[in-house]
Amino acid sequence: MAATTPSTPPLHASAPQRRGDGGTRFMERPRLRLATNPPAGPGPGKDPTGVRAVIAFVALCLIWGSTWLAIKVGLRDLPPISFAGIRFALAAPILFAIVAVRGLRLPWAARDWRLLLWTGLLSITVNYALVFWAELHISSGLAAVLNATIPLFGLPLAHRMLAAEPMTPHKVSGVVLGVLGMAIVFGSELGGNTPMAAWASAGVLVASLAGAQAGVLVKARGTHLDPAVLAGVQMAFGSVPLLVGGALVEGSPLRLGWTPIAVASLAYLTVVGSVVAFLTYYWLIRHIEVTRVLLIPLLTPLVAVGLGYAFLDERVTWGTALGGAAILGGVALAIWNGGRR
Repeated sequence: MAATTPSTPPLHASAPQRRGDGGTRFMERPRLRLATNPPAGPGPGKDPTGVRAVIAFVALCLIWGSTWLAIKVGLRDLPPISFAGIRFALAAPILFAIVAVRGLRLPWAARDWRLLLWTGLLSITVNYALVFWAELHISSGLAAVLNATIPLFGLPLAHRMLAAEPMTPHKVSGVVLGVLGMAIVFGSELGGNTPMAAWASAGVLVASLAGAQAGVLVKARGTHLDPAVLAGVQMAFGSVPLLVGGALVEGSPLRLGWTPIAVASLAYLTVVGSVVAFLTYYWLIRHIEVTRVLLIPLLTPLVAVGLGYAFLDERVTWGTALGGAAILGGVALAIWNGGRR
């Protein structure tokens, strides 16, 4: 996956222009100057941002793929709304500490605070309330697969709001193939489940729409904000309705079933699944096309299904396998081919 930042200029572009070289193409003097004043970064022809983007992309797929397992395990002892609210209420102070250590400032403009409030409600409150509740009724792998519809919503939103990110035939084709794979998995998984599973699946789709809207809004209006500030303020805003709603519906957080497994799940989701993942996510949004970032949920279901099968004995049907292959093919088509200019 290539970043959209300009590539490193050719060596001769940075060398001083000289006449009278007799047409010689390779000069000893420019070589010596390059050797004594090496450019920052890994060297000629390299794109350090592109390499970091690939690493961050893969890491985020693995992290978000594993959070579905952690949520499912934690829900054995914790109710969904309080579980989600406490997760982000704990993660926000960690991010604010990072902001303080780095000497970053919170935004002053009212429009920035409106953006953070609205995207916090979308990406934290709405998104995770529905996702955590849904995992009570469907498998962690199916929830992750349905969450992969984020690009389906994100592509037209980005096309409308971001002039630099129009829909292209390759992007559309890749997402269509991915959605076809999701439909196969959806039909296979829901065949023998209860009606509540259908409502839970619909809830994950609504959560995906909310997450896609938040991601595009941040790309359109919030790229000047530091990722730690973005994520920290969003989590702080988004956790408040979750905590209040959880206390009203599920009771006091102090009386929840705080087993060692529940604490471990919460710790993993807070530090890795929230702090590390969201910082990585917003770094990617600032350095690559948002529609490519929104394709990450097409890969995380493969990780989630594999972990669910390995640790939770969640069944993997032929539909899941076939649909997963179509999803992976759609990601490849949309990212690699769609990224060519």
